[in-house]
Order: sequence, then structure tokens, then C-alpha cells
Amino acid sequence: MNAGVKYRQMIRAVQPSDAPAIAAIYADYVLHTTISFELTPPTVQQMQERIEQISSHYPYFVWEEADGAISGYCYTHAWKERAAYAHTWETTVYLAPHAMSKGIGTALMQQLITACRAAGAHVLIACITDTNAPSRAFHEKLGFRKVSHFPQVGYKFAHRLDVTDYALCLHPANI
Repeated sequence: MNAGVKYRQMIRAVQPSDAPAIAAIYADYVLHTTISFELTPPTVQQMQERIEQISSHYPYFVWEEADGAISGYCYTHAWKERAAYAHTWETTVYLAPHAMSKGIGTALMQQLITACRAAGAHVLIACITDTNAPSRAFHEKLGFRKVSHFPQVGYKFAHRLDVTDYALCLHPANI
């Protein structure tokens, strides 16, 4: 690498080689929070398989720091399997702890929303643990609105957890 070349922070499409960084970011959420309902963090190999499967069909982005480190990621995937739901996608966004409250999540999600609109998605769904007030506020700031509340559908760390769904209609004039 040429020492005279400067690199900047950027949002870019995910690559399978990002799996170790993404797995590390996600593992912290799995092991220490109720934000993810997984109980065991995926291995790097499992994360790479997920990345390849999801990114082959849906938008998937990472935030890359100037030094090449990944500080966050976001993607969409099918919300439900039935054909009638084909244009409704579920969103996911995770940041490394040092990347919180710096606008990275907003930038990632704005890129994701733009890509989803261009790819033909009609509605985006964010499935949020009801106790995760920062995520609820974050999604509301982006224009998502609460559309459902499911009491006690999750169980993690000996707690029953509610889930709320937030939706963003990308083409509201078509309703």
C-alpha cells in the first residue's frame, strides 16, 4: 500500500471477505443483548454463507473505515416466504460499539433504503425488541412507523420479550 494514498470512510457493497468483521460485530449482540434473538453467534463460515446467500438477492452494505476496518453493516432479506410478500423486505443494521452515535447507522440505512427503492421493494419492515428504545427512535427518525406489537414472543436471558414491527412504505402513492 502506498503511504501517500489516503483512504476515506465509505459505504460499499459487502464482500464475502467481510465475514470475520461482521461475525465479530454480531457476536457481541448475540452474547450480551436481547437485540438479536439468536442464542449462539454464527461462526465466520456460517456468516460468510449468510452473506453470500443474502447479498445474491438483496442489498447488503458495510461501513468501511479509512483503515479498512468494518464498523457496521446493513442488509435486507425476505420478510415472509410467500410470493405475495415478494416486495416486502426486512431490514437489519448492526454497528460496532465504537461506531454508535456518529451517523454511521443513519448513513447505512439511507443507502439501504435508496437501494431497496431502486430494486423494487415496496415496504421495509424492521423487527425490533420492544425494550430497544434507541432502535425504535432510530427507525422512527428514518420514517418507519410502528405497525405491530407481539407480546412475549421471544425468550432470552430468562426474560420474555416483546417484539414490535416498524414499517416504511417506499412508494406510498401506490397504496
